[in-house]
Amino acid sequence: MAQSIEYQKVMSEIVYVNLPGPQEPTPGMTGGELLHGFLAELHETPNQEFQNFVNLLCARWNIRYVTV
Repeated sequence: MAQSIEYQKVMSEIVYVNLPGPQEPTPGMTGGELLHGFLAELHETPNQEFQNFVNLLCARWNIRYVTV
């Protein structure tokens, strides 16, 4: 009898967030622009413990911050 094959998809797409991001949401912003601003603001938090947590999540989800 044939054995089953285990398959695991590995996500390799990297999401780049340009810094600085939008400061405030404006009417007509797309969902991507809103998410960009949200992620950029999380990156700028002064709390070091929270910053470490955000960096851990970003590493897990392949999110990279880029200063332009």
